[in-house]
Amino acid sequence: MSSSKDLLLDIDDRNESETTPNMKAILPIFVFLVFYLGNGIYFEYISPIEGKMGFYITSVVVSFGIALVVAFMQNRSLSFDKKIEICAKGIGDTNITIMLLIFLLAGAFSGIASATGGAVSTANMLLNIIPPNYAVVGLFVISCLISVAMGTSVGTISVLTPIALIVGQNSGISLPLCAGTVIGGAMFGDNLSFISDTTIAATKTQGVEMKDKFLTNFKIALPAALVTVVILTVLSLSTEAQSVGNYEFSFILTIPYIWVFLMALMGVNVFVVLLIGVFMFLISGLGLGTVSYASAFEAMGKGTSGMFETMIVTILVASISSLIRAHGGFEAILCFIRRHFNERRGGMAGIALLTSAMDVATANNTVAIVMAAPIAKEISTEFGVSKRVTASLLDTCSCIMQGIIPYGAQLLVAAGIMGISSISIVPWMIYCYILTVFVVITVIRAKK
Repeated sequence: MSSSKDLLLDIDDRNESETTPNMKAILPIFVFLVFYLGNGIYFEYISPIEGKMGFYITSVVVSFGIALVVAFMQNRSLSFDKKIEICAKGIGDTNITIMLLIFLLAGAFSGIASATGGAVSTANMLLNIIPPNYAVVGLFVISCLISVAMGTSVGTISVLTPIALIVGQNSGISLPLCAGTVIGGAMFGDNLSFISDTTIAATKTQGVEMKDKFLTNFKIALPAALVTVVILTVLSLSTEAQSVGNYEFSFILTIPYIWVFLMALMGVNVFVVLLIGVFMFLISGLGLGTVSYASAFEAMGKGTSGMFETMIVTILVASISSLIRAHGGFEAILCFIRRHFNERRGGMAGIALLTSAMDVATANNTVAIVMAAPIAKEISTEFGVSKRVTASLLDTCSCIMQGIIPYGAQLLVAAGIMGISSISIVPWMIYCYILTVFVVITVIRAKK
């Protein structure tokens, strides 16, 4: 028999879940978008500051902090202590906790992998086997493989764009095309990698296994990549065959990447995968002398520190989302979607559009996923969209938009290295456009 205390708790839980639709509750999201997007546009296009990317001048953490303050100011029927309790429940969600811990491990892995020279070595090994007249195709394939292994699109772009610049200058291939090819491959890997922060965010917020999400994504991304290879091959036929040079590499440093990918694909726990990957890079780096004991741990420290902002954003978004849900914001969004979409296809389209809009506004695919994920989870339940499909749409659509917007870090970093404008790269983001077509086809072909 339930106690009176248990009964009161049950009633309290029902009151929290059965909220009245309230569109005003999503005001914190608009406050964030206006503050962050507005400042980003101002500092990027109206009053740029030399040497700085406009969308990274205004801290995303501060922007979300302001949005959280707005969320706390709403709904006076709830006490401040009750709102704190709601935030704590959101932050303490099992999937959020797991996601934060994985971010730390992924940061350590990325740090030690870069310090040992694993990424550069893998890229150089592949470059040495590329036929000269298919250099641009090779750049795309290498970028795909490196980003799957590294789990970071910006890291891949930083490694390969200087090489792509040399390839473009030596072969006479358009520099924007070379940049777009590298970025496209980087977004392919960012979308599929088991250690990518976007994959971690998409899977853990939806409570789905990484392997299941990978297999679902693969059915969309692989055909898009193959079509891109065909298009790039056709473009390559018009270029003259010139050598892109010889590059030094160590096969030993490529083994940890290969092993990590295989373990992840076999469904090994992601914590185990990352720990083994860190250990393998540590041993191989020390053995080859590419890192010392001190520099290895310094690199891992820098890698984890690089994840701190993402972790803080995750905590802030979890708090804001919990308050918006309690205030009736999610229910209001669901009511809107019910009026304009129907059946499973409509739910998938709603998730895709929501995620794309968030990425355009935030210029950060991980942040876009974390913001869209709670609402996407509600949509998937309402419209019968499976968790793995929802996670796939979150990751894929955010990566598509992140690879197209000229003010995103990916295009800005590549443009800076190449010495060209980010706008000039946009028309050559072939993979992202092809991937968009396949996403649309997937939604249309979905069962009702």
